[in-house]
Amino acid sequence: MKRTSKLLATLLIAATCVLCGCHGKRLTKANVAEVTDGMSRKQVESILGPPTSIDSTDLLIMKKVTYGYQQDHESVTIVFLNDKVASKESSLHD
Repeated sequence: MKRTSKLLATLLIAATCVLCGCHGKRLTKANVAEVTDGMSRKQVESILGPPTSIDSTDLLIMKKVTYGYQQDHESVTIVFLNDKVASKESSLHD
């Protein structure tokens, strides 16, 4: 019985960490530096996680999607042209 209780407690703590973001900051200068021109949206999301905002515009000859990431008072903006990274901006501090 004690073993089951310990296992259940461990699973609850792990689930709480996943839901509350106990893994630490996802947006770091190092993570943003991993994002390079030409990456797909899926590749960026695998590094930075899902964006906090998405703005999509279908231009006449191309598609522009902007991912916004907010963390505390810092932000990262990734611009995709035809689903490939075209630029990025960051206000992250050390």
